[in-house]
Amino acid sequence: MKILIEGEKYSLNLLKTIFDDPKFYHQENQEGTILSVGYYHSYEKNELVYMLPKVFMADSQETVFGISKIDLLELEKLETFKHKDEYNWIRQITVYFYNSLLEFKRRNKTTSIIQSSLSLNLNTNLGTQEYSYLDLFLSFINFYKKNKNTILFKQIEFKSQQIKNSNWEKTVTKSIPFITQDKQIFYNIYSNKKKIVNTEEELLIYFFSILNLFNNEHNLHLKIDKSYKIIKGAQFKLLQKNGLSKLRKIKYRYFNDTLKRIYHLCEIYFSQTDISSIYRKKEEFISVNNYNLVFEDMIDKLFSDPIIEKKTADGITLKNLKYNDDGKIIDQVFDYQSLFDTSNIFYIGDSKYYKSDNNAGKVSKYKQFTYAKNIIQYNIDLLNETGKYYSRNLRYRDDLTEGYNITPNFFIYGYISNFKNFDKTELNAKSDIVKSYHFENRLFDRDTLFVHSYKINFLYVLKSYTQFGNQTIEKFRMETKTKFRSNFIDFFSNKNKSKFELYEYKKANIKNFIKTNFRLINGKCFMTIDNKLILAKYHNDKNLESLLSNFKPFELK
Repeated sequence: MKILIEGEKYSLNLLKTIFDDPKFYHQENQEGTILSVGYYHSYEKNELVYMLPKVFMADSQETVFGISKIDLLELEKLETFKHKDEYNWIRQITVYFYNSLLEFKRRNKTTSIIQSSLSLNLNTNLGTQEYSYLDLFLSFINFYKKNKNTILFKQIEFKSQQIKNSNWEKTVTKSIPFITQDKQIFYNIYSNKKKIVNTEEELLIYFFSILNLFNNEHNLHLKIDKSYKIIKGAQFKLLQKNGLSKLRKIKYRYFNDTLKRIYHLCEIYFSQTDISSIYRKKEEFISVNNYNLVFEDMIDKLFSDPIIEKKTADGITLKNLKYNDDGKIIDQVFDYQSLFDTSNIFYIGDSKYYKSDNNAGKVSKYKQFTYAKNIIQYNIDLLNETGKYYSRNLRYRDDLTEGYNITPNFFIYGYISNFKNFDKTELNAKSDIVKSYHFENRLFDRDTLFVHSYKINFLYVLKSYTQFGNQTIEKFRMETKTKFRSNFIDFFSNKNKSKFELYEYKKANIKNFIKTNFRLINGKCFMTIDNKLILAKYHNDKNLESLLSNFKPFELK
């Protein structure tokens, strides 16, 4: 197994020994930069190659595993990583990673997400009904682990049948018995009156011989049952060439489901290695040159709620805004309780695919605010055309004050702090909330937007993409929504951070107050769904001082 990292440079001579085709890297003098993220297997070299995403680089020199990219490439040569337990993490990562590429391929069959010039973004020579070497390897291992007791039982059953027909006179005279501590005598070698042919033995020999090869090549430390002869070395290479024809001669013998599955696995394996087959591949791969799209899809599956197809008069839906023509996805779009009342508002997020220690630049922040403004306008268009919002409880603009509810925004960064942790989200704030505005002192203006940055365990996202069911994902979403809302509330409840103080109107003549002071409070007030008038006073806004006697402090909940 060899592991390379996307975007990293390696010796050109080294890359030429790994890949049969240069499409996975870009040559620069005597070095090559890895362009792809994916899986590669050469049948001639018989070696698995993984090109992991750049998030696995901790900095410019070291990977998140605490070793250099060169040491990671030659992982099996490191003594510290040769112990069985020390290999578990890399097996998990590579399997989840490979499955994530297959899941992305499955979810994007019609390329509805990837459009324009990115439509050929996912590259593979694996057909939809084909097994890759890794598929086959994993299938053998998983099948053996799940069925080894059943296979062993068949061997015991066969031995028992032989004992029932033993010639005990020959057995006693020709065999040396064992004597237990309890003075019990038993024979492990016996003579039969009538030889019983084990019709399953030939198939199981093939199965265990292939399993033994996988076990040795990938240091799996599997304990393989020794009841059957294992074919090795030159004999196994010969079997690889003619195993398919040998299998087909014994196909009629098997009706049991377990044996039929063993036959099918062996048949696929020998189909891959049979040199006479016209379908035999020299190499196989599945790779992607724009892995940010895969990461966005992983985040989208984990975070986003189903989208309602509600169109504006121009035929625009939320899906049109979520999936952009350039292939970009607004990863998190979900409606959840607003910060000020029990109505709902859209929470809008965008994933950031960088190395583990990098942050989004200014351009990314401008793009995020553009996404938010598009969502706001979509909802206002629906309101103007039909008098309704996207959903019954979702509320953006208050007609009385003409103030806009706050739209929470996010950046989500993938990072790895512990390469053995696949089960904890480690979802934490990455940096302070950033503000964008037209009028600095107007909190309830449609141009006043805030974006919070979070980081999430990339390995958790990777595992969730292929392993989590709907129930687990729904639980994650509810916990995350609550956390995001709470963090924004903490921000606006702290005047030192937000620079705003919140007040609630305490008198009855709300409409008259708004009419009389509209120009003064424009963009600074918002009427909640339960008819509370909220005033947001910017810390140095002296114009509102004269109005504060009509208000009392307001606490977000």
